[in-house]
Amino acid sequence: MASVTFAGVTRVYPGNPKPSVDALDLEIADGEFLVLVGPSGCGKSTTLRMLAGLEDIDGGSILIGDTDVTNVAPKDRDIAMVFQNYALYPHMTVAENMGFALKIAGVDKETRRKRVEDVAELLDLTDYLDRKPKALSGGQRQRVAMGRAIVREPRVFLMDEPLSNLDAKLRVQTRTQIASLQRRLGVTTVYVTHDQTEALTMGDRIAVLKDGKLQQVGTPRELYGAPKNVFVAGFIGSPAMNLLPATAGSGSVSFGGQQFALVGEAAATAPNAGAITFGVRPEDLRVASPGETGIVAEVDLVEELGADGYLYGHVVDGGERRDIVARVDGRNHPVAGDTVTLVPDMAHAHLFDAESGERLN
Repeated sequence: MASVTFAGVTRVYPGNPKPSVDALDLEIADGEFLVLVGPSGCGKSTTLRMLAGLEDIDGGSILIGDTDVTNVAPKDRDIAMVFQNYALYPHMTVAENMGFALKIAGVDKETRRKRVEDVAELLDLTDYLDRKPKALSGGQRQRVAMGRAIVREPRVFLMDEPLSNLDAKLRVQTRTQIASLQRRLGVTTVYVTHDQTEALTMGDRIAVLKDGKLQQVGTPRELYGAPKNVFVAGFIGSPAMNLLPATAGSGSVSFGGQQFALVGEAAATAPNAGAITFGVRPEDLRVASPGETGIVAEVDLVEELGADGYLYGHVVDGGERRDIVARVDGRNHPVAGDTVTLVPDMAHAHLFDAESGERLN
């Protein structure tokens, strides 16, 4: 096992004037589960492939432990990769698929068998060792792909959107298994996904990429509670944070014709005047009690999720329509067409610079 270091790593594809990954500096601790997340085309898979040695590097260096592997062949990096499409050999049994890399490496038959059986027990695959991949479900195939990586006992696991081919229920179940398994094995893992819910539920830390640049890296709680900029604020959290154009006052913000007093750090760091972006998460907005003032919104839709629901509405502010989302009681809530007053929890207000999008509080 080992740490992983990206030191100013850059990748520019021929014919593309902008780098796909731009001067990436990132340290991943020994045994850490780090999730690379971002929208399509942000450079996360390119980052993973550079670590695997499958993409050239145009600048910077990559270290695994204390070893510079920038120019080392993929087979000599002591990493194992789990792909989106499983990449199993259809003519081989589960046991043969899992042990193939060991066979190529010259590991003797008895040692291979023992290691495959141990990993199969770990992944609940013992009853399927003699089956071919076509006789397995999607979730079982994914576990075989995981097993093939684990039997090699690599220093680093790389996972490229391994759950994207699974249905929603199986995806939730499998991501729990992967996170639990990684913690038991203690192997440094770099996991790529575009799904921020996966990132929040699985990673020790999350690295958010946009247009090839690292936006923020931190624990799930840090990214949720103190996003560094408007992009991270809008990307982390489901539904996304409400980001509303507002005006700063002396210890307050104004939006939708109402003024809201800032509390805590926000009150101390907010500008005394000027345009800002006011961020409030749906779970920090509530429907007002009779007589309370707040943001007046018209309800467009309520998404019912059982005990909880999400109210999707809009506010007319300065002649402009602004969409807004709030979490509501799933059993007792307004309906489409209603006009409601929403009260933000100012203890969890987020303030961003209107021009740069950088966090102010």
